[in-house]
Amino acid sequence: MKWTVHGERVIYDSPWVRLTLADIELPGGGGRFDHHVLRMPAQAAGVVVDDPTRGVLLLWRHRFVTDSWGWEIPAGRVDEGESPIEAGARETLEETGWLPGPLRHLNTYFPHNGSSDATFNLYVTGSATFIGEPTDPYESDRIEWLSWPHIRAAIESGDVRDGLSLTALLWVLAMENSVTTDG
Repeated sequence: MKWTVHGERVIYDSPWVRLTLADIELPGGGGRFDHHVLRMPAQAAGVVVDDPTRGVLLLWRHRFVTDSWGWEIPAGRVDEGESPIEAGARETLEETGWLPGPLRHLNTYFPHNGSSDATFNLYVTGSATFIGEPTDPYESDRIEWLSWPHIRAAIESGDVRDGLSLTALLWVLAMENSVTTDG
C-alpha cells in the first residue's frame, strides 16, 4: 500500500542535511500525521579495492558521533556535477593516496529508507595504483591492506561498524566469485 504525501515543510536546512516534516496519510482511512524525514542533498559512494596480491584497502578511523573506531572502505559524498562512480574514485584517492582501477557497480541502496532519502552507491575494483600520501590527512588513523580472513574476523569482532562499509564488504563476500575462503 502506498502512503499519500500531502506536503512537506523544512524544519532545518544545511549543506549536509535537511530535516522536514511530511504530512502523511495512510491508505484506507488509517489516519493522517506528520512524519520526520531526513533529506540528504547528495549521494554517497564507497569503493572496495580488492587487489589479489595485497588484499582489501581499508581505513582505520574514529567516528565522533558514535565515539567508535572501526575499519571502513574509502567513501564520501558525491559533489555537485559529479557522478557517484567519479566520487568513489576521487574519495578513494583523497582518503588513501591510491588511485583505484576501473570501477564496477556493486549495488545502490537506501540505508534507512523509513526516515531518510540517503542513497549509497557501492563499487569494486581489482586494482589500485599508489599515487602519494592522502590529500586529506584527517580521514583516518591508518590505511592498510587487509586479507579477507582478517576482514571476516574484523566483522565478527565488531571492528567493522560503518553500515556502508559493512554492506559493501558483505556484498563482495556473498556475491563475488573472486573472493575465496582462504583469502
